[in-house]
Amino acid sequence: MQVDLLLVSAARALVEIAGFALLGQGVLALLAGVQRHANPFYKILEIITGPTMKAVRFITPRFIIDTHIPILTFFLLFWLWIALALAKRYVCGLHGVVC
Repeated sequence: MQVDLLLVSAARALVEIAGFALLGQGVLALLAGVQRHANPFYKILEIITGPTMKAVRFITPRFIIDTHIPILTFFLLFWLWIALALAKRYVCGLHGVVC
């Protein structure tokens, strides 16, 4: 079994989970409005997306305001997902596996 293919696939799955949770949180925020923080599903999605949002807040400069962090997080996750797809394609080609 190719360990590198497993690691790339697992990393891509984690990025997908975080991205879809962030999308769900955004849709729920639009639907729930001001009362979104009282919604239990919104709180669950906040728990899932919290580590990625904190990581993006840590790497971004201070002049970027906190309301822009979710949008920036989504775009960074999207490009990371694309990069991992290319990495998976490369690893599959390296091992001669059809993915």
